[in-house]
Amino acid sequence: MQQLFNFFIRNKTFVLFLLLLSCALSLTIRSHEYHRSKFIHSSNQITGSIYGAFHGITQYFNLKKENKLLLEENSQLKILVFNRGNLPKTDSLLESTYNLLSSQVYKNSFAVPNNYLTLNKGQNDLIKEEDGVITSKGIVGIIDKTSKNYSRVLSILNTNSRVNVKLKKTNHFGILSWDGKSPEITQLKDVQDLVKIAVGDTVVTSGYSSTFPANIPVGSIKSYRLNDTEDLYIIDIKLFNDMTNLEHVYIVKNTDINELKALNISDE
Repeated sequence: MQQLFNFFIRNKTFVLFLLLLSCALSLTIRSHEYHRSKFIHSSNQITGSIYGAFHGITQYFNLKKENKLLLEENSQLKILVFNRGNLPKTDSLLESTYNLLSSQVYKNSFAVPNNYLTLNKGQNDLIKEEDGVITSKGIVGIIDKTSKNYSRVLSILNTNSRVNVKLKKTNHFGILSWDGKSPEITQLKDVQDLVKIAVGDTVVTSGYSSTFPANIPVGSIKSYRLNDTEDLYIIDIKLFNDMTNLEHVYIVKNTDINELKALNISDE
């Protein structure tokens, strides 16, 4: 207290100046409409800037929460799309119900012949083997192992991966596999040479399995050629997904999987 008192004694002239200046400004602002409006405008700008700065900081620290909410909302929207009857009407046994669960990628490999991903969802989240994994751009792979809190995904960039897909324009289907070379290109095989195809045609999931619904994007035709016997195409597919940069994915759960397995109609 004594130090504060000494401070005012030492700086009494400056303190008196500030006091008189404040009184003068107050009288001026109160008696002149122009000055009052300028003062209020400046105050609002300063206050708005401060609140804006604090809001920006708060938003930054809430990004994780906001991202989680967006992923959950996207999951609900995709569930509605998947369950609108995308699967072929001629095969009513495969008109299944799908649920989605958002997940984060903890580990992703793409530079070796047999690549896998690790997700932060597992048995405690009711994740099972053969659940599909996708992003908003396309398919990623199929879960092949689970633990309590994690699961491993057999990437489509794995030479052991086989996924049923089709040409969107003609509905002719084949098997998507990978030759172990470029992480941007996979191969579509078993398409008859009589099928009319063109560079740029879109490839989607066929729906002929219990893992993926129909019409999930895969990629587009980059090039094609005939196999050694010249009766089937080998088609190079440019993937829509950037498989080297995956952070958030969706796990596709088929709620009818057990019934489908019991009927022995699951292809994957």
